[in-house]
Amino acid sequence: MRTRLGSLELRSPLIAASGTVGSVWEWASVADVSAYGAAVAKSVSAEPWSGQPAPRLAPTGVGMLNSIGIQNPGIHAWAQKMKGHRAAIDVPIWGSAVGGSVGEFAEVAKGLEGAGVPAIEVNLSCPNLENGEMFSFDPALSAGVVREVISSVTVPVGAKLSPNTPDLVEVAKGCMDAGAEFLTLTNSALGFGLSIESRRPLLSAGAGGYSGPGLKPISLRCVFEVARALPGTPIVGCGGVASGRDVVEYLMAGASAVALGTIHLAEPKAGVRIMRELQRELTRLGVGSVRELIGSVEPW
Repeated sequence: MRTRLGSLELRSPLIAASGTVGSVWEWASVADVSAYGAAVAKSVSAEPWSGQPAPRLAPTGVGMLNSIGIQNPGIHAWAQKMKGHRAAIDVPIWGSAVGGSVGEFAEVAKGLEGAGVPAIEVNLSCPNLENGEMFSFDPALSAGVVREVISSVTVPVGAKLSPNTPDLVEVAKGCMDAGAEFLTLTNSALGFGLSIESRRPLLSAGAGGYSGPGLKPISLRCVFEVARALPGTPIVGCGGVASGRDVVEYLMAGASAVALGTIHLAEPKAGVRIMRELQRELTRLGVGSVRELIGSVEPW
């Protein structure tokens, strides 16, 4: 079950996705984390962010919408609390940095490293810029953030990108050229829902991020296209994973690890089940290790 992302050796290809497992210690109190190679804490900013007013979560029949607004206590408060929990949790806890400027990303990354995280995921895929756009829409801006963060810390750094990015391959290339060790593909896709009874949007912010099973074909396409265009790029596939078979699909498309996200909100202990299913799939396919599956998709 072991796999590798750049210099990071993982005991399992399963990763708990940022934003779905809190700061990890809350989730670890109810879930068996032994099935995971890593867990990514919710994104943290330099200063506290209050997030969006309710309603900010809504079901959509298949999947869900969210516009949390990255509510968090700020890096200093988060780091202080983290130090009291990290040693007791049997899974590597990666940090997730978010900011409104290159300097803010670097400041948060320094705080995350100071709190003892062994890797940092740079969240370029939420609307951080003043015009409401994402860093991940711009190859130069994305590369600049990654480069600055890498120069500020000594731990491995990856970049989380958006499926809404106009030229995802170009942004992915910019991040890797800037020194990123891995890419997470992808975050939620932009979506919208409304109530016909109240005639109001389901979310107070209007549009939000769509996640769940319906996201998988979109994120899977992102993994496939980046892996094909940039061979050898370490990728964490993320989006709509709910079974061992989903994990196999992401690995075959070119991911080296696979993140579980929205499934945790319905099934916090999903990792153990999905790991069992993955083991059965490997046996059924006659495959001895997950590494044999990575990028094994065959063209017509």
